[in-house]
This record gives sequence, structure tokens and C-alpha cells, in this order.
Amino acid sequence: MGWLKWAKAQWDRVGAVVALGGSLLALYLGWLGVSDSVYPAQALPYVVSGGFVALVLIGVSGILWLSADLRDEWRKMDRLEDAWRASSSPGASAAAGNERLEMVGPR
Repeated sequence: MGWLKWAKAQWDRVGAVVALGGSLLALYLGWLGVSDSVYPAQALPYVVSGGFVALVLIGVSGILWLSADLRDEWRKMDRLEDAWRASSSPGASAAAGNERLEMVGPR
């Protein structure tokens, strides 16, 4: 699988990493603005804007990463549901049904 195909399939993980990189860039640019100022009143806009943008981008990054994890879990649940439906179809063997009952136990 090529990198571009993987990035299209995992767009939310790629977006999370890009947002995290953007937050680090915002913090760095804010630090550059603060480091050149002598007076605290001059530094305050850089601290507020760089810090606020970084916090927002970190939040976006976390939400996108969580979205990717939830999508993976839904995919797993879909596979389990498909396997369960295939095993409980009328064409399934009786031996497979007995194994399921033994695994679940008596009720």
C-alpha cells in the first residue's frame, strides 16, 4: 500500500499529526515573539495568541485521533457482526452451533 493511499484511508490520523505540528509551530512562533520583547506588555499578545492557537490545535488533534480510534473499533465490531451472522445462518453446520453453546456455557 502506497503512502498516499494510506494517508487517504487514515485522513483523520494524518490531520491529527498535522494539527499537532501546527500547535508546535504556533508555540514556537509565540516564543519567538516573546523572546524579542523587553517589556511584559509587549510579550502578552504573543503569549495569548500563540498559546490559544496551540491549545485549539491540540484539541483538534485529540478529537481527530479519537475519531480514528473509534472508526477502527466500529470496523472491528462490523467484522465480528459479519462473522456472527455467517455462523448463525441456516447453512451453518450443527457442530459449529454446539461449539458456540459450549463456549457460552449453560443458561
